Amino acid sequence: MNGKKKTSVFSNGLIWFGAGVSIAEILTGTYFSSLGMAKGLAAVLLGHLIGGAMMFAAGLIGGKEEKSAMETVKMSFGGRGCILFSVLNVLQLVGWTAIMIYDGAVAANEIFHTGRWVWALVIGGLIILWLLVGITNLGRINLIAMGALFLMTIVLFRVIFFSGAQVPALQGDSLSFGAAVELAVAMPLSWLPLISDYTREADRPTAATAVSVLVYSAVSIFMYVIGMGAAIYTGESDIARIMVKAGFGVAGLLIIVLSTVTTTFLDAYSAGVSSVSICAKIKEKWMAVVVAAVGTAAAMLYPMDNITDFLYLIGSVFAPMIAVQVADYFILKRKAETTAEQIGNLIIWAVGFGLYRVLMRVDTPVGNTLPDMVITVMLCLAAETVVRGGKKSQQRS
Repeated sequence: MNGKKKTSVFSNGLIWFGAGVSIAEILTGTYFSSLGMAKGLAAVLLGHLIGGAMMFAAGLIGGKEEKSAMETVKMSFGGRGCILFSVLNVLQLVGWTAIMIYDGAVAANEIFHTGRWVWALVIGGLIILWLLVGITNLGRINLIAMGALFLMTIVLFRVIFFSGAQVPALQGDSLSFGAAVELAVAMPLSWLPLISDYTREADRPTAATAVSVLVYSAVSIFMYVIGMGAAIYTGESDIARIMVKAGFGVAGLLIIVLSTVTTTFLDAYSAGVSSVSICAKIKEKWMAVVVAAVGTAAAMLYPMDNITDFLYLIGSVFAPMIAVQVADYFILKRKAETTAEQIGNLIIWAVGFGLYRVLMRVDTPVGNTLPDMVITVMLCLAAETVVRGGKKSQQRS
């Protein structure tokens, strides 16, 4: 890492601003409308507090160790565990790339009816261009794009909340508070296996991680609120149609395309980084380009309108994974160097995975990610206590 150009705290903030401005997050926010604005906002805030704390822990490990997200996994799960999670991470990132391009293409097509596949190609091509320019060379491009996006989303917020429209009767399935919290946790949680890919290159890792999480959380909350407000105050869950009604036209198209590109770039880039943990001969940049191309093709061919099950699957895989890492790095302050320790951590992760799936059927006020992670951390501590006790008994005998 010493020979590579480091990223500043400001550039990390810009990267995660772009990650937060997302059509997918606005669409997820529409699901909260049945709770009403006050209760829905409380669920969004609590969910982002939980998810943001875990995101900070994951980013800090990578930043301090100067390792990518999947390289930090090796510290707790060993080489084979690293390959397992790298494969799972690449798969979820291919999925995210396709979903994001699909959402952007569908929304863009609502404004200019030229066909979803056309906009999928346009967005996919821009993502590939972003990848070829490179993360450390995107400063000015990101600054212009983020400034434009910020102004446009402020205008969109004003159109939704200050149009003078009456609140219509809420329709659709009701969402419990705990389920809403879990949907709010899901977005920052989905970035857990990615954030270290960026903080590892920061010149001030702690500050860069804190700014990344704070900026992302603030923008993500704003996106959720836009989606929730759109559903409550306009009775419309399709954000593209709201833009059309508001007369956005080309400006609306720019919001959709730029927000999709700046978010999906991170998914494709991290897929390239994670693939190196599977095979060292793979080139990060070109694998990222391949992922963007595959995602573009999938977005052109397959419908991807409901992503809730996908979000829960990501949570069940990566919430217990980061819980084990948090226990090892911050509490036990160890690296799992023996095969027995690595297998033990994999078993605890598997228990955490199963527990998450069980907790999905239980309605708790804080969702199921937080209870799952707390229990997983406790299992790690209990296992360490048992191992140490066994070693002391052997020494005495």
